Amino acid sequence: MVWIMKSLAISIVLVVLLSSALTAQTSSLLIEDMTWTEVRDAIAAGKTTAIYYAASTEQNGPGMALGRHVFIAHYLAPKIAAQLGNALVYPTMPFAPTGDWGLTRPGVIDPAKKTDQMRYAGSVSLSEETFGAVAHDVAVSAISAGFKNVVLMCDHGGEAQSRLAKVAEEMNKEWAPKGIHVYYIPDLYYKEKDVMKEYMQKHGLPVDLHAGTDDTSEVLYVDKMVNGESSKWIRPGKLVNAREGDGTGVNGDQTKGTVDLGKMFTDVKVSLAVQQIKQLIAAGK
Repeated sequence: MVWIMKSLAISIVLVVLLSSALTAQTSSLLIEDMTWTEVRDAIAAGKTTAIYYAASTEQNGPGMALGRHVFIAHYLAPKIAAQLGNALVYPTMPFAPTGDWGLTRPGVIDPAKKTDQMRYAGSVSLSEETFGAVAHDVAVSAISAGFKNVVLMCDHGGEAQSRLAKVAEEMNKEWAPKGIHVYYIPDLYYKEKDVMKEYMQKHGLPVDLHAGTDDTSEVLYVDKMVNGESSKWIRPGKLVNAREGDGTGVNGDQTKGTVDLGKMFTDVKVSLAVQQIKQLIAAGK
């Protein structure tokens, strides 16, 4: 009798564990975690918005990993989708325009001609045309799958933002008459920067310019949420307070970054994105 009870208990545990595993496989809002039939069925059930969140692989000083934008985008995108309630997330685009490679002619790179992030080892740069073409093609793929709204956003600034705006504008001209829309979502980047600057100035903190307090805080927070107490993306002893031109690649004070600031600023990004996406879809333009 005891043996039977133990066997029954073990069976129940296995069923619970298996059910949890199956749930985990199908509850994700990332299409990379889903099968094609799960994506098809989710669209049919009302997941009609596709999120394309681009990032960048670029230097962030000696104390922060190159994938800073990637970590943030990949962590925040499903949170945005969850709050929207009708969205799925396409794989994070890890590359963006980050500077000139220094390519002067076929087979020749002149280090003196490198610009911006490409002056630092490990950074990856796409031409604006390539970056825009990938966003376009992913959006068409989402439309082909059956999504009615595609939203384009980016955690990296500069040419990446303007290129996504152009892609969305051109695609919307083509698809809006058919009841399908492609929207550019700038608020989670630009308006978050405004919120950050106002907060920093009010509290006597240095305004973030590149890989400074704001950026470091966001990675500290996401790192903790994803990797727990075993920090994977921050080298605490190598964080710096530095300025452009000093060779570190940092323009800001990384040493003042905190997990709490990171949560605040990433929450703002999610809130601003959700609000703008809902407004644009409601307007249907």
